[in-house]
Amino acid sequence: MTEHWQSRPEGGGRFAIWLIRSIGLYGGRSFARLFLLPITLYFYWRRGPERLASRRFLERVLGEPVSAWQVMKHIHCFASTMLDRVFLLAHGERDFEITVEGLEVLEATLAQGRGLLLLGTHQGSFEALRAISSRRPDIPLRVVLDKQKTPALTELLEALAPDIGANVIDASLGGASITLAMSEACAQGAMVALLADRGREHEVLRRTPFLGEPAPFPVGPWLLAHTLRAPVMLCFGLYEGGNRYRLVFEPFAEQVTIPRHDRAHALDSLLARFAHRVEHYVHAAPYNWFNFYDFWQQDMGAPVQPDPVAVRERVGA
Repeated sequence: MTEHWQSRPEGGGRFAIWLIRSIGLYGGRSFARLFLLPITLYFYWRRGPERLASRRFLERVLGEPVSAWQVMKHIHCFASTMLDRVFLLAHGERDFEITVEGLEVLEATLAQGRGLLLLGTHQGSFEALRAISSRRPDIPLRVVLDKQKTPALTELLEALAPDIGANVIDASLGGASITLAMSEACAQGAMVALLADRGREHEVLRRTPFLGEPAPFPVGPWLLAHTLRAPVMLCFGLYEGGNRYRLVFEPFAEQVTIPRHDRAHALDSLLARFAHRVEHYVHAAPYNWFNFYDFWQQDMGAPVQPDPVAVRERVGA
């Protein structure tokens, strides 16, 4: 479990992803869901590190020993949301019941014309965020995504929705390019969404209390928020079983400011607030947590509690 999460291979590969796409699109969602059980069993037996990480996480959040069935339930929930990405991209909301909380605050923030930075986590389905695009097509959505980590899945998603693929900001391009693309999007009044819980290999991290133990979180998203000067909201697309999703938007900051004279304290404060809200939703929906590695040890080979000045330079601030 000391292996960094980015070193783990993409699950399934191109053939498996193509197969489930074909089954889903030609057989329908109900038929495709019949394959989730054998897929769950396959990954339970074949992916030992992920299986162990799931068990350890569930025991931490539930506060008791967990069974193999609970671990498989966790994997099944993940597989369900992965399958649903196909339908969300191909058909939008047609096959789903998506309730939205915080939409009025979201719209009021966007009305300021400063753009909006949406920070999410690997909980539930970030793809459910597309529901807002379908309801408000006048508001552009740009998503920051590392295309190099899951190339097979990226190819599939872009094939299903080329227009959405064109609006992806590739996180593998480097700090300056990402910052420029995000800044341009905010200047156009767009929503810019990225996941802020995982630290990439060798990315700078800081520890903050999370589920009873300090865990490393990346500081990059907060330095980007400081640079962009755009309002920040949190977003969570929680899977509630069947075809139900709950999309939650929470205001976080009108503007993130990290003073030069007190950077460390400002970063720690931001990360603590963020981790507190993530913890809230982890308790609300524990099987929606899709970080299948030892989250508390994700900083293998990465600097923890660094000089924030160096980080600002890396992201082009």
